[in-house]
Amino acid sequence: MTEITVAALQLSFGPDQAANIAKVADGVREAAARGAQVILPPELFEGEYFCRVEDEALFATAQGVGDHAAVRAMQALAADLRVTIPTSFFEADGPHHYNSLAMIGPDGEVQGVYRKSHIPDGPGYEEKFYFRPGNTGFKVWPGPGATLGVGICWDQWYPETARAMMLMGAEVLFYPTAIGSEPHDEGLDTARLWRRAMVGHAVSNVVPVVAANRIGTEHGQTFYGTSFITDERGDILAELGRAEEGVITASIDLDRVKRHRAAFGFFRDRRPELYGRLVQDI
Repeated sequence: MTEITVAALQLSFGPDQAANIAKVADGVREAAARGAQVILPPELFEGEYFCRVEDEALFATAQGVGDHAAVRAMQALAADLRVTIPTSFFEADGPHHYNSLAMIGPDGEVQGVYRKSHIPDGPGYEEKFYFRPGNTGFKVWPGPGATLGVGICWDQWYPETARAMMLMGAEVLFYPTAIGSEPHDEGLDTARLWRRAMVGHAVSNVVPVVAANRIGTEHGQTFYGTSFITDERGDILAELGRAEEGVITASIDLDRVKRHRAAFGFFRDRRPELYGRLVQDI
């Protein structure tokens, strides 16, 4: 049996970058102590979720992958604990800015950077002001015994993202997120939709999914947590509630997942010659 143990962190964050990084580091250590080999923190854990407003001063907080405090701290931690940490950060690349993820391997090295492909724009989530659409394309990464695919928050709503990573060989999908209340509609609770979308990816691709969200209220915006790990059937292996900080872990039998994926025939029965409409502009 080829097994991988994965973890998701669910935490609240404040304006103190050093304190946020230290909190994530504590969660990573706890997950590693439980045997986790790949440990997923939430999106943009370096600080509060700043995209609720448009403030040009906030561009100064972006840094290159080699200089970013969150990335450097996770590199040292990954090397010390011999774990893989997909690390979300606000990236500056010359005059351009991205919502990015550094895949940090168990040697502490950055295996590469993925830049978020789908950028939302709406009340409380005004990301298009800060981030260019990613120019890396979707990526997968060699992990401990498995190929890992990572999408970032808004990417998780798109079945194309999950399917593209699967076609590139992904065996487990990870989604770091920062999502909660909708300022324009106090009655809209997207928590169950958020989960259903990713569980759908698990089922239609026969792949385990790991989702990490933040919690807490930041300037009137409340993040709803509910981080989870699902198996390839879409059954929940571990989860957290809407307001609890913590670490969840699960062990996945990759040989079983591979058998189930082959048996369902979703990839055998694909008809890409019929899918041209998917790449045409509306």
